[in-house]
Amino acid sequence: MQEQITDRSVALSTKAAKVTGRVLATLMRGALRKMRQSRGKPKEGRQTVRQLARGGPLESVEITDGNIKAFEPYARKFGVSYALQRDPSANPPRWLVFFRAKDAAALEGAFKAFTAAMVGRDKDRPSTRDSMHKFRDIIKSAVRNKTRHKHRGGPER
Repeated sequence: MQEQITDRSVALSTKAAKVTGRVLATLMRGALRKMRQSRGKPKEGRQTVRQLARGGPLESVEITDGNIKAFEPYARKFGVSYALQRDPSANPPRWLVFFRAKDAAALEGAFKAFTAAMVGRDKDRPSTRDSMHKFRDIIKSAVRNKTRHKHRGGPER
């Protein structure tokens, strides 16, 4: 177990015609710089409740919407650190969104943008499937003229 903890490895990949020492050194410097930058930052986005609890006190909001996956891009946009937990005892299942207390304003903004997008999406346009069914019915009900006309186009003799 101790060997696994002390022996850590990093995989680097690059596209190069010829890998020289200079290319390898530049690649390693870039990887180290990226590691240093990410070390100080707290993780943002979706996390487990345990990871989220390390950063401070938590608050939660209850959501009954089944389309919780659509919320994630908005949370990422607003930089919210959150954790989702499903409550199976309720029918339909409800979700608890845990977040840090300091992220309350950002979470509120993310929820406002999310609900505005969901409400606007329903109003603005009908579903593609409904439109296709409507046009299919119009085409089926259209009367076709099946008479043939010999006088239309063709070479004169």
